[in-house]
Amino acid sequence: METFAQYPASTWLIIFFASFFIGLGKAGLKGIDMLSVTLMAFVFGSKASTGIVLPLLCLSDIAAVSYYNRHAKWVHFWKITPWMIIGILLGIYVGKDMNEVLFRKIMAVIILLTIVIILFMESRKSKAVPTNPLFVVGTGLAAGFTTMLGNLAGAFSNLYFLAMRLEKNDFIGTAAWIFLFMNLFKLPFQVFLWKNISIQSIQIDAYLLPTLIIGFLVGLKLVDKVKEEHYRKLIIILTLIGSLFMFFKR
Repeated sequence: METFAQYPASTWLIIFFASFFIGLGKAGLKGIDMLSVTLMAFVFGSKASTGIVLPLLCLSDIAAVSYYNRHAKWVHFWKITPWMIIGILLGIYVGKDMNEVLFRKIMAVIILLTIVIILFMESRKSKAVPTNPLFVVGTGLAAGFTTMLGNLAGAFSNLYFLAMRLEKNDFIGTAAWIFLFMNLFKLPFQVFLWKNISIQSIQIDAYLLPTLIIGFLVGLKLVDKVKEEHYRKLIIILTLIGSLFMFFKR
């Protein structure tokens, strides 16, 4: 990996925007995180970028938990977390040999189809939530699997929380605790097994801390201004945009 000082100014700009978007996403603008993952993968490659992004995610997860911790709905944490752990372990086992482009496109199609279903439910003004255990199992496994391979779990967790019809702060607070736990769980695998986190990647992360913090603070202000009834629509739109970026990225 090149040192950060060797990158041209245009690359710096892309990376800074990516860390800013990570901050926005962790502050509550869920869905925009897929754009940050796409930008990081564009610069560093899909697999190498996960080692740079993960420490930033952990730091911003700590900030999100500190701010939103009182809003966590623990029943959802305990429902989905075990399946995410299994998904992560599956991702570790098969991730090295998987075609990343094909994998991303399949995940993007699944997300888009699920969004269509959610939009259909919204149009019918349905307040029902999924009760079939397979829904929790499926979204949990997909979230764990995708978070290990490319830090893309946000889309599936968004779909889960949208389907559960959580209010804005409950949505953000529960997701904050889940992803803090999941990202810390992934950390040793990235360090010791995949060897994606190194002194050089940590140095790059240090450069990105200011824009990460700014993104988080800006995100808090923006989320605070979004009315409760508009938050679901915003998350659906951001998740849709993020999945399209995922699909068309090569």
